[in-house]
Amino acid sequence: MAEHRTTPLEPDHIEPQMCTIDLRLTLLHQLPFFKDLPHEAITEINALFREQGHDAGDYIYYAGDPAARLYVVAAGKVKLLRHAPTGQEVVLDLLTPGDFFGSLPVLGEATHPETAQAHTMSCVLAITADDFQTVLQQYPQVSLVLLEVVSKKLREAHEVIHQISAAPVESRLAATLLKLADKLGEDRDGELLIQLPLSRQDLADMTGATVETVSRIMSQFRKRRVIRSGRGWVAIIDREALVQTAGM
Repeated sequence: MAEHRTTPLEPDHIEPQMCTIDLRLTLLHQLPFFKDLPHEAITEINALFREQGHDAGDYIYYAGDPAARLYVVAAGKVKLLRHAPTGQEVVLDLLTPGDFFGSLPVLGEATHPETAQAHTMSCVLAITADDFQTVLQQYPQVSLVLLEVVSKKLREAHEVIHQISAAPVESRLAATLLKLADKLGEDRDGELLIQLPLSRQDLADMTGATVETVSRIMSQFRKRRVIRSGRGWVAIIDREALVQTAGM
């Protein structure tokens, strides 16, 4: 019972001063389409990005909004949402510091194909379409890498939607837990703790299932000693069992 009353998660505390110049430069240097640029170029590009602070639950943009900005998560976590063929809203991805999202007309997107929402209190960096066009004119080598990276992200989003429409819920949930563990997992005494507040609704949104179904399968996973979980947290005990269930 104790594991349901306490949480091993480390809470996010996002303060304005966390988005320092040094942090901004580090994050921009790590973006795949900027990583080969010299420090002087990153410093110039950094001046074109504007900070935005968002509380948990804030919508950053909606699907169908004009693709006017590209964003980078500086602190906190952001989720990307899209509707599955069934009409249910599905979480395509959970983004952490250093991940980029959004779209621009130069990438062939007139509107955003997904909705972006702050999952936790967040700080994001945003650059307008006009300013990004300036970057591409000054550093044309960025264009090729950017198109390649964005195409990969679109393929991954389509794969998520396809999986949700085809795979059994148990497999989808196992795959979701593995994806979160690979991205956010932290080793704790031989277990892999997913460092993210996770409600049953969050997991349902990520698997295209109902909360009741997710709760039932999570209970089965606990009984089989595949996971431990409490209110808002999950720790993976038997990764190989999840891999087999996911069909990977």
